[in-house]
Amino acid sequence: MNLFFGWLWILMGIISGTVLGMFFHGDRWLGGYGSFKRRMYRLGHISFFGLGLLNLMFWLTVLSVTPSTAITDIASAAFISGGITMPICCVIMAHAPKAHMLFAVPVISLICAGVLMVMAVSSNAMPAHAGLTPFHTQSLAHNSK
Repeated sequence: MNLFFGWLWILMGIISGTVLGMFFHGDRWLGGYGSFKRRMYRLGHISFFGLGLLNLMFWLTVLSVTPSTAITDIASAAFISGGITMPICCVIMAHAPKAHMLFAVPVISLICAGVLMVMAVSSNAMPAHAGLTPFHTQSLAHNSK
């Protein structure tokens, strides 16, 4: 799921950047370049890329280093939840700055996911193939038959 979500969020970053880029030339668009509203829209746009990449890193970690467990399942849901709620909170904040406490939702979700992954990675001994790409591990498994 995180693989799909990561790539979907990268695509959303490209699309949102395209939409924002259609209007960026306007000096007063969303209150001007330095306005709070425009900064929040930019933060939402870049969060698509950052959290998409974070979900891809999670997927690669589970694939190559840490076996899937209940901890990684919860971390998976928390990474996706943080990814979904962060750009939503950015847009809400752009129009209702007093709703800043909403940022607790994506932040706590992402912190929990990060803590769970540190626990998962630190509790597992590194497999013999650690450091190899998933393609290398598939090749090793195929060659050992």
